[in-house]
Amino acid sequence: MRPEFHPAAADELAAAARIYQDRAEGLGRDLNAEVQRVAALLCATPRIGEPLDQIHRRFPLTRFPFALIYRADADLLRIVAVAHRRRRPGYWRSRA
Repeated sequence: MRPEFHPAAADELAAAARIYQDRAEGLGRDLNAEVQRVAALLCATPRIGEPLDQIHRRFPLTRFPFALIYRADADLLRIVAVAHRRRRPGYWRSRA
């Protein structure tokens, strides 16, 4: 299985990484590294996330207040959102 980011999820990650990088040197890189680590974990064990509906799951990041919203489709882990855990719940539901 391999991860694939929805374009909007990739934009969310890039925006968050820029904000964290502005706060402290290397923090944006750390966010990207944690997202890649979690994505690899989810590729290996896609059912470990919390079910949100019949196809989507959520898995929180450890160091940052974000969660990956994803679904497993055959050999793809489709990451549909890099969602802040305290803002706008469910905003990502319209994404394919």
